[in-house]
Amino acid sequence: MNIEVKYSVKPVDYVDSMKILEKRVDDVISGKKCEFLWILEHKTVYTAGTSYNYKDVINKKLKIIKTKRGGKITLHSEGQKVVYFVIDLNRRKKDIRKLVENIELCIINVLKEYNIKSYPDKKRIGIWVKDKNSTKKIAAIGIRVRRWVAYHGFSINISNDLTKYKGIIPCGISDRGITSLKEKGVKKFNKINNIITRKFLDIFH
Repeated sequence: MNIEVKYSVKPVDYVDSMKILEKRVDDVISGKKCEFLWILEHKTVYTAGTSYNYKDVINKKLKIIKTKRGGKITLHSEGQKVVYFVIDLNRRKKDIRKLVENIELCIINVLKEYNIKSYPDKKRIGIWVKDKNSTKKIAAIGIRVRRWVAYHGFSINISNDLTKYKGIIPCGISDRGITSLKEKGVKKFNKINNIITRKFLDIFH
């Protein structure tokens, strides 16, 4: 199946990206355009999914943008790869659980390229790594489905400033930390876009 791949070098405004994504969903539903994969970064922005709780905001001065994706509150900032997609499940299996499993597998396969062993958790969405005696989140997933077209996507922490998470309880999970490729000792990630694309297309070809 044909999937258009787009990379944005400069950080993309979050609200603008949502407008582009929603328009693409309309175009896929109407058959005007093909499926879509878009890898980008955002400047610092805190976004809340449909199941977000205001109690998860520690710093009440933060501006929170409410979104239509699933999940709770999260952070996007430079140094984090945000991977948006528009996938037509009408042409595939109409199985949301399988879609999430495939996204999890994609992220795990990306991290394997950097010798990072990671895994999903049935109780807590996202991808996790063991860090000494604790478990830390390295990737977040948030998906919405409209007329069996799945969109939004996932984010992987590469070299972003992890102290910015201190203003929130990321994804509503207070008993686990956040990590990144950089914190895990990875020093070179200049080919990350190509690796994400390859692993994604390996699964959603």
